[in-house]
Amino acid sequence: MKIVLAGGGSGGHFYPLIAVAQALEDLARERTLIEPEFFYIGPPAFDNPSLIEHDIHYVPGTAGRVRRYASMLNFFDYFKTAWGLISATFQLFRLFPDVVFSTGGFAAFPTLFAARILGIPVVIYDADAVPGRVSLWSARFARWIALAHPDAATHFPKKYLDKIARTGHPIRREIENPAKEGGHEFLKLDKNVPTVFIMGGSQGAVAMNEAVLSALPALVERYNVVHQAGTANHDEVEGVAHVVLRDSPYKERYRSFGLLNTLALRMTAGIASVVVSRAGSGTIFEIASWKIPAILVPIPTEISHDQTENAFSYARAGAATVLEQKNLSPHLLVAEIGRIMDDETLRNQMREAATTFARPAAGKKIAEILLETALEHEKV
Repeated sequence: MKIVLAGGGSGGHFYPLIAVAQALEDLARERTLIEPEFFYIGPPAFDNPSLIEHDIHYVPGTAGRVRRYASMLNFFDYFKTAWGLISATFQLFRLFPDVVFSTGGFAAFPTLFAARILGIPVVIYDADAVPGRVSLWSARFARWIALAHPDAATHFPKKYLDKIARTGHPIRREIENPAKEGGHEFLKLDKNVPTVFIMGGSQGAVAMNEAVLSALPALVERYNVVHQAGTANHDEVEGVAHVVLRDSPYKERYRSFGLLNTLALRMTAGIASVVVSRAGSGTIFEIASWKIPAILVPIPTEISHDQTENAFSYARAGAATVLEQKNLSPHLLVAEIGRIMDDETLRNQMREAATTFARPAAGKKIAEILLETALEHEKV
């Protein structure tokens, strides 16, 4: 059984592919089926070591972005996309997989286009509250459409509703369950105070970093602070934090990272009492699976509508509050963290809402859909 994975221009598109591949391997073992063979087609993967770790064969491809703003790069990327369509068609014809699984995004478009031409079954998944353009386009020929957010189905034509399943978001099993012991020792933090986890995403978030650094002296008086600042920003953030906390008796309560590895992420999630985060859909569902109250700071709408929609969808569920970036001041950040931390009833309500929103075992649900589709294709 051959399965092609497509998507992955960002972590939110890429990591669900890994989670579903893990679930497919488990399902094949449960049903004593031949282990599936996975291929990832597209531009260089967001996390190439993960492909190697999970024995997913990388097939190089090309895809151009279509930016929402005027840019000369759009002109050149049309040629990249055209070449990507041609090469993806030849690659898929050579492999002729039993099913193509897409998480959307520009990186998936050429492979989906080739699958449609060749008549290869397609299953798509979209993580956002407002589905992306590639997902909306590919819905017309997809066998199944898996969605994470409850609001997303309303954006598809009604004639597609019979093939839509709200599955939740597939999460890699290595981070789905936080480590409940050893976190304070691992991170060398104070056991006697609660922990605030600041997640700026893999690339960090400059506006969030600046607000956190300004609020840091006040925060460490009451909390441990674990700060994922982004790989590009980490050295600068660490230097500023050293100056800001130089005279603080609580400076050992602060830890900064560029990007937390799997172990550090599980340890931090295991001790965190509240998370302050960007609002990528994958990140939101990870936080929901950890059952941690959240304060979400979406990317401004002039840059991306997706995060704002995601943030308010999660807030409506009762598991988070939203601070828009234009309102993100150090004083307001400290006040909002304090409001949640000082209200145990509110924290319990937010944890319960997160549990309901998370919809666990999403990877297995999608894996079952893929397996059924692949086996039907083998019979034809």
